[in-house]
Amino acid sequence: MARESLDKDVIKAFLGNDTEFKGVLTFDGTVRIDGVFEGEVITNDNLIIGESAKIRAEVKVGTILIQGYMEGDIIASRKIQIASKGRLIGNIVTPALLIEDGAVLEGAVSMLKKDDAKLKVLPGKTKKTSGANSNAASETQELSPEAEDSSATAV
Repeated sequence: MARESLDKDVIKAFLGNDTEFKGVLTFDGTVRIDGVFEGEVITNDNLIIGESAKIRAEVKVGTILIQGYMEGDIIASRKIQIASKGRLIGNIVTPALLIEDGAVLEGAVSMLKKDDAKLKVLPGKTKKTSGANSNAASETQELSPEAEDSSATAV
């Protein structure tokens, strides 16, 4: 979802500048936070962190737009966007990531989808092994990301 459509989306709840909230926030639709929030956010929909917001939370969302300060890990099923004044300190998992010029991200990024959890080795790029199956080099093999055999070329 583009930033413009998130900004224009119907906001179902709003925590303003002078608002402080601690706890678990679950919702449907779009919620905007401009105040202080500490805890956990769980939704399949949209979260907007405004420019004046200070967030310390574990977040599981569909889409998140960060315009203020956020500290904590994020799992987004659709997209994470960090605006030019946004600051994110934490690890993220998402299939789509947009970071505008001037934004800050300090943490680990994972963009693997469930189907991408295994790396494919191209045919003909594996080591030949002697034995009963002499066609091993022509077969496609799968390596897990933790595979210790660094002699194969993964793509």
